[in-house]
This record gives sequence, structure tokens and C-alpha cells, in this order.
Amino acid sequence: MILVDFTQVVISNLMVQMKMHKGEVNEDMIRYMVLNSLRSYQKKYSPEWGELVLCNDAPNTWRKDFFPLYKANRKKSRKNDDKDWGLIFETLNKVKEEIRDNFPYHYLYVEKAEADDIIAVMTKHHHAQRILILSGDKDFQQLQTYPFVKQYSPVLNKWLETDSPENFLKEHILKGDTSDGIPNILSDDNCLDEGIRQKALRAKTFTEYMENGIDKEDKYYRNYKRNETLIDLNFIPENIEQQVLEQFENSNPPKGKVFNYLVKHRLNNLMDNIGDFSL
Repeated sequence: MILVDFTQVVISNLMVQMKMHKGEVNEDMIRYMVLNSLRSYQKKYSPEWGELVLCNDAPNTWRKDFFPLYKANRKKSRKNDDKDWGLIFETLNKVKEEIRDNFPYHYLYVEKAEADDIIAVMTKHHHAQRILILSGDKDFQQLQTYPFVKQYSPVLNKWLETDSPENFLKEHILKGDTSDGIPNILSDDNCLDEGIRQKALRAKTFTEYMENGIDKEDKYYRNYKRNETLIDLNFIPENIEQQVLEQFENSNPPKGKVFNYLVKHRLNNLMDNIGDFSL
């Protein structure tokens, strides 16, 4: 099974396209680039790893309900740049839905869930078979506790591996994740959102927590639990986990639509390699 962080695939292709066209959103080019990425994944990895499963982000995820400042810094960054994010998200959603409706891949989207949640749930329940995660998100290294799980980053063009998934997860929880708006365990909830310098997690303190864990009486225990809930993929709510499994079980990827779709959108270069879109 190949678990594709599909939102990341679409966004990374869009950013490359916009860079090539001086910030303009070209729907036809995005459509071609995303499909060509999927075609290349199918051709390169499916003979060894099996079918593609496209895992998608939903907006307003459960992590925002738990911690309202989760990824708030990203929203602020979008407000401060000159990109037309309304058009960008409209185009992304349109292309994703077209692929969902016309290509022979499992397409998973669950309300309140991120692609991270879907990938984690699928890994947890299908790890007896070999699983390839296609994503540059370092968080997935914690899933390498399962013996048949590998991760490759198409953007970085390299395998992402860790010798100790357990230590990776501990370190990640202690240090937080600034890109997601999660402070380190010594810092208050709002520090990243308000641009306040985090309290330094010095080497001695870090080593002590890594070796001995954190006690409930520790004054930073509450912050630790905040980060653990947001970062540790074992904390995905049970109702979301069940929805992911049910959706995969009931999914019925469309067949026989690829040719007409490529013709409709004049994707002649992809027509020459149409066989690459299926096993």
C-alpha cells in the first residue's frame, strides 16, 4: 500500500507552477503537474508497494478544536502575502475532486481529520503488509515503530529514516513544532502566535526529560500533554479513526474514466503514458 500525502503533493506542485508563472495560478498546468506526479508514483512504486491511497486534509481539524492556535501562524502568513489564496484553494479543491471522480485510486477525506491522521490510521491497521508513505512531513517517522513501514519524500528526493522512532517522538514533543504553531513544553500557548520568544529548552533540561520523562507534578506537565496530544499520532480521536477505516473499506475507485478525462482536458502528453495510471 502506498499512502500519499495528497494535499502536500498538490500544494507543492502549485507552488512550483506559480514560481514558473510569476505568481499566476494556471489551472491547466497544475492539473498536468499533479497528474504527472501521480503517474510517476504509480509507475515507480506500485509494482513493489501496491495501490495508491490518496490521503487528504480537511479544514478546521480536531487539533484546532483542542488547541485553537494550531497552525494559526500559517493563516497569518497567508494574510500578509500578495497571493490570491481564495483562487488558490478553489483551484486545488477543483483538481483534487476531478482526480477523486476520474482516477482509479482510493481517495480518503474525513471531516476534522488531517492527512496525517488518515495515514497514521491506515498504517496502524494495515502494517502487517508493506507500506510506503509518500510525504516530506517528518512527523511520520514516529510510524517507523512498525517494521514494514518506509517513508520517501518526493520533494526532498530522499528516504526519511530514524534509528529510534520512540526517541524521535519524545524529542518532537519536547521541542514542539514552530511550523504548526506548537511551542516547546516550557513555553505558553500563545508565544508563537504573538511573536514572543520561546523559553530556551537547554541541553541539560532536554536530556533530563528525554531520559526520565515528565512527572505529573512538574510545572510543565500541562504543556507536555498539550504537545503530546497534538503531535503523537496515537492520540487521534476514536471516532475519526473509525471513519477512516469505514471510508477505506467502502471506497470504490472509479474505473474506465481516465481516457475521457485526459481527452477532455487536452492532456496529450499524459495520453502517451495512460497505462501508467493503473496497476
